[in-house]
Amino acid sequence: MFLFANATIYIGLAIAIYSLLIITLGISTKNQKFVNSGKGGLIALFVCAALAMLSLFYLLATSQFQYEYVHDYTSSELPIIYKLTALWAGNAGSLLLWTFFLTLYMIMIVFSRKMKGNPMVPYISAILLANAVFFYFILGFVAKPFLLLDTVPIEGKGLNPMLQNPGMIIHPVTLYLGYVGLAIPFAFAMAALILKNVDDFWIKATRRWTIIAWLFLSLGNIFGGQWAYVELGWGGYWAWDPVENASFMPWLTATAFLHSVMIQERKNMLKIWNISLIIVSYALTLFGTFLVRSGVLTSVHAFANSNLGLYFLIFMAVAVILALYVLMSRYNMLKRSAGEFQSFVSKESSFLVNNLLLVGAAFAVFWGTIFPLVSEAVRGTKVTVGLPFFNKVEAPILLSMMFVMAVCPMLAWQRSTVKNLRKNFMMPAILAVLGMILMVVLGIQKAWAVIGYGVIILLLITHYLEFYRGVKARRKMTKETPFVALYRLMIRNRRRYGGYIVHLGIAFITMGIIGSQNYNLETMKTVSLGQSIEIKDYRLNYERLDQKREGINDIVYADITVFKNGKKLGSYQPEKVFYGNWEQPSSEVAIISSLKEDLYIVLSAWEDDGKATFVVKVNPMMNWLWFGSFMIVIGALFAVWNGKYGNVTPRYTGVRSEVS
Repeated sequence: MFLFANATIYIGLAIAIYSLLIITLGISTKNQKFVNSGKGGLIALFVCAALAMLSLFYLLATSQFQYEYVHDYTSSELPIIYKLTALWAGNAGSLLLWTFFLTLYMIMIVFSRKMKGNPMVPYISAILLANAVFFYFILGFVAKPFLLLDTVPIEGKGLNPMLQNPGMIIHPVTLYLGYVGLAIPFAFAMAALILKNVDDFWIKATRRWTIIAWLFLSLGNIFGGQWAYVELGWGGYWAWDPVENASFMPWLTATAFLHSVMIQERKNMLKIWNISLIIVSYALTLFGTFLVRSGVLTSVHAFANSNLGLYFLIFMAVAVILALYVLMSRYNMLKRSAGEFQSFVSKESSFLVNNLLLVGAAFAVFWGTIFPLVSEAVRGTKVTVGLPFFNKVEAPILLSMMFVMAVCPMLAWQRSTVKNLRKNFMMPAILAVLGMILMVVLGIQKAWAVIGYGVIILLLITHYLEFYRGVKARRKMTKETPFVALYRLMIRNRRRYGGYIVHLGIAFITMGIIGSQNYNLETMKTVSLGQSIEIKDYRLNYERLDQKREGINDIVYADITVFKNGKKLGSYQPEKVFYGNWEQPSSEVAIISSLKEDLYIVLSAWEDDGKATFVVKVNPMMNWLWFGSFMIVIGALFAVWNGKYGNVTPRYTGVRSEVS
């Protein structure tokens, strides 16, 4: 098994190098046979990655502790699902997963029916193969997934208890699919520039792939936030941790890219900006991987310290320098073919402002993330940047983006007249102001909260009007029922209305953020058996403290009876779990959820006489955050489903790709 598993890595590296060289030779000599030979190697490359994955899955599932990776991340009593998902618990396994996804994306693109005969295929293949060579090199010589130990251990170290959560089964997989997915539009953009194609074919060809990558990044961040909320016991969902930031930055720039490409398609503008955005997004995926694996910053999510970070930093630097060189060599061509803005008050301008805000948000996160490294390099002292910095900087940017999202649907393309603005904005603005006044009357009096909810009301109204006017216009022409008209209107404009659904999801997420950040309550109290803790409308009766054993784990739990306004809600058991093969215990919190708020109960400490210390939090609007996340996923799926691009062939006279 050892020889076979390692062979899949080294043969894969050899095939990747061969395919890259032979395709490059085919491009330079315009020899189609060389290109076809290299493309055939892509299939073999995928097979090698798949076999390596299956081999590691088998070793993990059967507890082959003679392998270092299996020993370090599993144990014999670990449930089978967590034995398998330990594949992405460490550096070597997670990079193998990354490589598998990369080779999967490659064959899906290169052998796509829509790309048959497309002259961009050899260039796209070469760019993606360069990535594959790097990752196979890392697996073969730096982070080896099939390394044998000198002696065969009786038992493994086990999996970090924090990773034994359903969210962590999905979170890393979705993030990697998003990270790797952004290499696809990057490869298309570079291929288009090399071929001197300044039209928007590469954007149309990668639209679906970009949305899919963005969707997976969204899912990764959502599952990560949900995992942090239920598993870490601190009552929050986003701590601006360096690794959290690493996945958030490419999401921001990819979001900007998805908006600005619509301007290029419709108005032939922002070509240089769009290519720059996709270069930055791709670079940020590598930068995030550098942060996770280098150990240069402290993070609850990061892998153990290793020398991997240096390799990723070098690869990222080379990729960015080459990409910028290609971009600058085509700068004049792109500039000559670009259109111009006709008015500052137009839909195009709102898209540009939205882009600037998104990129500004990404830069603020980037600066806050690397500032400890900069301060250490300059002053010799690592200065930590915490929650207050990120919240103060990002909150105004978020509300500004929400405002732009609210007004954008009401603006006309090219130019909006005063009459048009008055007609479209007068009533939504009045209703938003009335909503803000109502918020104050109901007791929401913090300035940022009132402004934030006012902007959300404006967004909900303007988006409702977009749906209403579209349905009204369609019914006037077709005489359809309202629901049929709505359905057919959305089906025929998937990208537009899918985007609106995403906007509504972000509005609901913002509602949850505002509520949970501004009006959360917390108390920490030590009580004896039979005593109560009161917070807001809740009374928590401490009934019992006991312990139990599950496998090799000891669990201490408390029985809590919860009342709200005198009405019994039920009995709940916050726990503290002590693992037989792990030093640090973990908290299993009790959460009582409603549309209005969450009651969050943590068993913090206890004494021999039965006294126990509890941390109790009331987190308003949390379910709106998760509901908004669900809407984002639905909107993205709706926008990408059955998405098409035209049969446009880029202008080129070199090697054509005859994919069968």
